[in-house]
Amino acid sequence: MKQKISFSPPDITDMEIAAVEEVLRSGWITTGAKVKELEGKLADFLQVHKVVCLASATSAEELIFRILGIGPGDEVIVPAYTYTASAAAAIHVGAKVVFVDAQLGSTEMDYEQLETAITPATKAIVSVDLGGVLCDYKKIFSVVEKKKEIFVPLHNCNDVLSSLGSRIQETIGRIVVIADCAHALGSYQIENGKKIMAGAIADFSFFSFHAVKNLTTGEGGAACWKSIHGVSDEELYYFFQLLSLHGQSKDAWAKIQPGAWEYDIVGPWYKCNMTDIMAAIGIKQLERYKILLQRRKEIIEVYDNFCDKLGIKHIHHFSPVQYSCGHLYLTHIPGIHDRQRREIIRVMAEKGIMCNVHYKPLPMMTAYHLLGETIENYPNSYALYENEISLPLHTLLRDEEIEYLLGCLKEAVKPYFTKNNRH
Repeated sequence: MKQKISFSPPDITDMEIAAVEEVLRSGWITTGAKVKELEGKLADFLQVHKVVCLASATSAEELIFRILGIGPGDEVIVPAYTYTASAAAAIHVGAKVVFVDAQLGSTEMDYEQLETAITPATKAIVSVDLGGVLCDYKKIFSVVEKKKEIFVPLHNCNDVLSSLGSRIQETIGRIVVIADCAHALGSYQIENGKKIMAGAIADFSFFSFHAVKNLTTGEGGAACWKSIHGVSDEELYYFFQLLSLHGQSKDAWAKIQPGAWEYDIVGPWYKCNMTDIMAAIGIKQLERYKILLQRRKEIIEVYDNFCDKLGIKHIHHFSPVQYSCGHLYLTHIPGIHDRQRREIIRVMAEKGIMCNVHYKPLPMMTAYHLLGETIENYPNSYALYENEISLPLHTLLRDEEIEYLLGCLKEAVKPYFTKNNRH
């Protein structure tokens, strides 16, 4: 019997609904106590000193660039094989995006090309933990340390924000590593027997709580960072707050305290704060998160076993040195091309199963093509794209639905495996 299987619906229970109702009845629905509570709980979960919750991962990334003083004349290196947000935030601040191809047969960026792409104008590298699988941060940090002698820090103290960026760049003294952890909440690596969470590895990191993510607040995101000598965590948090709320020296919650109506506008800045409604959802999601991650792991193990038996290549979420939160399940059908991949997705849709593609490389997109990019310069990224199919992976999937899904996939790919085996 035909079933209907969505790609990535949010896992919302009565707990989240009751938490939102409580906020709605409280009389306070914008940034307030619930946001602060979620920030504290996330900081504990990620094993970092501070987390700031914002309206989206994209705004979190953009504010990181602004705090670092990155802008016109600067270059930011980004993988070509990622979603637009990874690159667009750098463009928002006026920086030039420099794309790096993927490794052959891997969704990770080519670290040799990364080293070659670095110039004296390079201020940051955005690494992307695609699907929840962490990048090789040892290699990334090795590259930026090797290129330390050509790094040119910002020297600009014309205002409080550029002064902060200058101090951070001079203190770090090399290209800043920024982790796009939009997919990676709960992923970690093992180093010397110690668990190090995504968020505590790169210099700065940002997360997404969009509706399709493992943990959702509807929309929303967060930023965090490793402590920087001479720049207090409280100062960085304060500037994130300023940048996210018009440069206003007090948030709305602080202003309603007795006699605290007056505030200053430090800079004519932006509006991307999280609300207590969103945070209430996130708090309950975080309470359930270990159970949600375990269910994802169970599904991934079933998928892995199926793909390995059939000869379908797939993303590897777990190894002795890293654990993935299992956000996406990427498969690669051997020997097929874009047209055949589209046909398989169409057949699956006819069976009621919604598959997806992660990702169409950014140089193929109109916006980046108009900036002078062409996919011919990124052959490994295109090779990843042309036969990739992402299977539904979410915690509402029932065992019988997984069995149905995999049965349909086996039939959908059968003609191509038969054809390829004849050669």
